[in-house]
Amino acid sequence: MNVLEPCIEDRKKFDIDLEYGKVREQVVADMLQDKKIEVKSERGMWQNTGNIAIEYESYGKPSGINATEADYWFHNLCVGEDTFCTLVFKVESLKKIIANLDYKRTVSGGDHNASKMYLLNLQKLFSSDVIKSFKGV
Repeated sequence: MNVLEPCIEDRKKFDIDLEYGKVREQVVADMLQDKKIEVKSERGMWQNTGNIAIEYESYGKPSGINATEADYWFHNLCVGEDTFCTLVFKVESLKKIIANLDYKRTVSGGDHNASKMYLLNLQKLFSSDVIKSFKGV
């Protein structure tokens, strides 16, 4: 075995990984150029409940996820005044994920409890079952 073979194999893997990374960087850049985004922020409750809330109706009319014209849904998870992380979904993908979840709870909230929201458990949202059902979405 040639001493350089492992180096050549490592280089091929690096080149493949680099190309993959560049493609993903472009995807993120594309999200922020000439696209509509919806930005929602969760304050402290997500830390206690493990859930995020996604509004879908207000005062009997579609709102939130059911009314957005955005291409991407940015969901900030905040700790105090700081953003801990941001979840980013294509809106159509998020709608399909919600539709295919085997468990989601609906709650009322907002002004006068006039809004309806899905409570989505973060662990369930990223479970292998959801990811498997996502293939081909």
